[in-house]
Amino acid sequence: MRLILHVWRQKSPNDEGRMVRYETNHADPHMSFLEMLDVLNEELISNGEEPIAFDHDCREGICGSCGFMINGKAHGGHPGTTVCQLHMRHFKDGDELYLEPWRAKAFPVLKDLVVDRSAFDRIIAAGGFISVRTGSAPDGNDILVPKEAADRAMDAAQCIGCGACVASCPNASASLFVGAKISHLGSLPQGKPEQEIRAMRMVAQMNEELFGTCTNLGECEATCPKHIPLEVIARMNRDYLAASWKHR
Repeated sequence: MRLILHVWRQKSPNDEGRMVRYETNHADPHMSFLEMLDVLNEELISNGEEPIAFDHDCREGICGSCGFMINGKAHGGHPGTTVCQLHMRHFKDGDELYLEPWRAKAFPVLKDLVVDRSAFDRIIAAGGFISVRTGSAPDGNDILVPKEAADRAMDAAQCIGCGACVASCPNASASLFVGAKISHLGSLPQGKPEQEIRAMRMVAQMNEELFGTCTNLGECEATCPKHIPLEVIARMNRDYLAASWKHR
């Protein structure tokens, strides 16, 4: 396959950055998108050029490391798919693709397609914990959890923190991410002791990181590779308002 790639190149956070055109004739329909970039980087290195920097780790859609915009769509726009799960068979010979990093004030560009997502880590550190003693694994029936609550928690726990929700939101809001973490822990009995303080701390940290506000456009849900539903944002708002009224 022959592809024309326009890639955002930025040497450092202080560099202005620019789009650079590349052409490759060695893409294969069976390759993943990241494997195609690996091949392109090998070509660049052999030509004495700087390879394209991009985040990756497990390459199985689990870790949330990879992620950038492809033709203006997070992860390429295919439902339930991260960049590492996106295969070149979805593209045609001669296609022209534009690759850009996540665009958000809270996600400053470090280099090329790599952004700093440590804001997510600070939000989790602010309240993403429980005080229940862990010890050895308890019997599965020691703490009774309603099936509906368990399903709700597991659905929210699928969030991999890739940042696609922020990048696709016109407001660069992190509400879907924060809502997923709050719903995950708040739906289970073990997470009830911190339910109020968790919502207040995580929302406060989200605001401190300069993420935008949620206006319920739904772009985050549409682009989330793990199909996290908008309902988690409603849960976040409900927990936050209830805690704010109680602790005002």
